[in-house]
Amino acid sequence: MRSIEISGRAIGDNTDGYTIAEIGHNHGGSVEQAVKLFQAAAAAGASAVKLQKRDNKSLFTQAMFDEPYTSANSYGPTYGEHREALEFGQAEYEYLRSVAGELGVDFFSTAFDVASVDFLAELGLPALKIASADITNTPLLAHAAKTGLPLIVSTGGASLDDVRRACETVLPINPQLALLQCTAIYPAAPDDLHLSVITAYREEFPEVVIGFSGHDLGPELSFVAYALGARVIEKHFTLDHAGKGSDHHFSLDPAQFTALTEGLSRTRAALGSPRKTLGSREAVAVRKMGKKLVAAHALPAGHVLTEADFACKSPGDGLKPYQLGELLGCRLARPVAADQDFALDLLDAR
Repeated sequence: MRSIEISGRAIGDNTDGYTIAEIGHNHGGSVEQAVKLFQAAAAAGASAVKLQKRDNKSLFTQAMFDEPYTSANSYGPTYGEHREALEFGQAEYEYLRSVAGELGVDFFSTAFDVASVDFLAELGLPALKIASADITNTPLLAHAAKTGLPLIVSTGGASLDDVRRACETVLPINPQLALLQCTAIYPAAPDDLHLSVITAYREEFPEVVIGFSGHDLGPELSFVAYALGARVIEKHFTLDHAGKGSDHHFSLDPAQFTALTEGLSRTRAALGSPRKTLGSREAVAVRKMGKKLVAAHALPAGHVLTEADFACKSPGDGLKPYQLGELLGCRLARPVAADQDFALDLLDAR
């Protein structure tokens, strides 16, 4: 049975959705803002809050690190300085770990390089996220798998062969794997999401927990993802859609994230059991609107029953219409009045 465990919480086919508030760098490099985001995400019912961790000096070529970055979202004159301005170090991570603990939410991060994997693992965080961009980075996947931590891997921009290769890299080392269907478009329109891939993943990888990392606007299509079998749901999170940064505009705000967590709970409740049964709460309506077999007209004792002798009428508290065949051709042991229920004890046993 597919399942992973994060901080003692099982995540699998028979569980609620595990919701990740992807804060990324929406904190703008401010620990105080990160705390506010953690608090708002916890209040909205998030299972986990997540940041992103990069060792920028080793991650980028020197040319890319030094490349001018003049975007309105820039926090520095070069791309490397921009990224450095948004990074938290050991002290900030330790503090935020304690904040998350007090709030009762899991806290982990996306590792973009080997040094970041080691940093996060040594910090004792309960899981690791690997971004879509590294679905083909088998050395990083293998290194992350060797930590023994549950891995959550997004699959945006990947082919099925890429996803297979990633699974073949991770699973022999570490069975604690969740794959998230994802589309690397920001924001993604509904027809970009291809949620049916969730079903394909479940068939292709029966031992792996499947999820959804959504860059679509709003929470609604995550309910569809859950219904299809996604059990890890990741959505970007912000306090201000107009905030400085490239992720705020497609992130969920606290009210939307609350709608996500509450809606996922309703979705699970609505899915219910695959066994089709008559529920006790249906009985009143079934009696009121259902049909039973009654006499179409008065019938004398000794009469041999034909189809013309029967009517199907409400309430449905007697013999069902499908039992008509059991009565046809039988002889009545005693008279039956019009509209009287038919019952087997009315029949002549001879």
